[in-house]
Amino acid sequence: MATETNLKKKFYLDQHGCAKNQVDGEILVTRLERQGYERTDDASQADFIIINSCGFIAPAKEESLNAVIDARASYPNAKILLAGCLAERYATTLEKELPEADGFFGNGDLSKIDGTVKSLLDGERPVVVPAQVGVCCGDRNTLFSFKSSAYVKITEGCNNRCTFCAIPIIRGELRSRKISEIVSEIEDLVRNRGVREINLIGQDLAAFGCGKTDDVCGDGKNWHAEIFENLKSPVIENPDFDRDNGGKSYLARLVEEISRIEGDFWVRLLYIHPDHFNPDILEAMKKDSRFLPYFDIPFQSGEDGIIKAMNRKGGFESYRKLVGTIRSYFPDSCIRTTFLTGFPGESPESAERTREFLKCIQSDWSGCFEYSSEEDTPASRMKGKVKAKIARERSEKLREIQSEITRSRLKDRLGKIYDVLIEEIIENREGSDEGLAIGRAWFEAPEVDGSFVVRYDLDNPREVALVVPGAVVKARAVASSQVDVDGVLCESR
Repeated sequence: MATETNLKKKFYLDQHGCAKNQVDGEILVTRLERQGYERTDDASQADFIIINSCGFIAPAKEESLNAVIDARASYPNAKILLAGCLAERYATTLEKELPEADGFFGNGDLSKIDGTVKSLLDGERPVVVPAQVGVCCGDRNTLFSFKSSAYVKITEGCNNRCTFCAIPIIRGELRSRKISEIVSEIEDLVRNRGVREINLIGQDLAAFGCGKTDDVCGDGKNWHAEIFENLKSPVIENPDFDRDNGGKSYLARLVEEISRIEGDFWVRLLYIHPDHFNPDILEAMKKDSRFLPYFDIPFQSGEDGIIKAMNRKGGFESYRKLVGTIRSYFPDSCIRTTFLTGFPGESPESAERTREFLKCIQSDWSGCFEYSSEEDTPASRMKGKVKAKIARERSEKLREIQSEITRSRLKDRLGKIYDVLIEEIIENREGSDEGLAIGRAWFEAPEVDGSFVVRYDLDNPREVALVVPGAVVKARAVASSQVDVDGVLCESR
């Protein structure tokens, strides 16, 4: 409950990490504002500063730690609270080794922020790592996305146990929200908040409803055993998987329920593990054009031995088949993936096989990262370490290949008219009557892909009124660069 004391206190949130961490940050802001604290965009005015950190890989950790150190140096009178994944994973260690921080707050239960901040401001040095409960969600008065776009978290944690990944250590076992709860949140965002783009997020959307304690439909059932205990090969290789294991996947059921929501919006599914990708997802999406045929599938490698060492069940051929299946349903689909170079044991031949795989699947976008050894993960104890320089060289080669593929696939999209969600207006160049706006078409996810530049006539009042942040307009793609599309305004939706 807000108090007179709270009303005098201002806080600044320094946001780091992924989309899931962004949702956490939005929830923290809302909770604190309801307690009577005032958010400021000027850190110099803040009584306390929250560093909502990322603890996934070494560069992200370093960035978050530097943020704490820089905040202490720049704002010596403010209290500094390290929150997020880094605090969740290393709070007890950092309590001793990071004197710049006045407190630590993990992300297992965001509702505990209320008492943590009170303790912080009372002069204590709280170290709070709450037990991980459910999926951290709730009201969000402030969305950090561009106008008319929002992330909706449907799961928390992960049971995939990829040998290189620390996410299960940080965010715990897989937990899924109830379908009815997710649908209600989307309804509110669309009907009451004017959101036009819903991005569903989780560590692996295809594992929705597969946590040990999940009951997303309210019938007391889940697919934990089917996915995490009994699955011997990728779902795509077993056409009888649905019939053998109880019907439609829970993600497909969620898609069907979201389809019942009336309104003018689109939905993008982000982060789907290739081993768990069930074709019934495609069948459900096909029935509602508001579900964008955009698929973010982190393959990580194209070489069978490395994929197995990563504790994955697929391989070059099964993953190639998955891409083929997707394109059989959606010939114009957009596929984003991720590759990890320098994984222990990755030989020159393994790296070449991954390059062949990338050329084979022709993904529209991909991220390429060098392996980072994370303590307490199985890969950190594996032999066959790859030198950092070699890992960087392999990553750069993949980027070069992807760059050419992206350039080619963007050219194939020219001449067509797209719905474009406008994000921002570019300041008018002096003497020019041409307006420029930056937005995204359906094949461009927020933050990670290219943009769609919309050109319009500043002397035309109707066009000026149409092209505003948060609006969806129609634009014809007329040119493309390495990552962006250039278009001209046609009409409003």
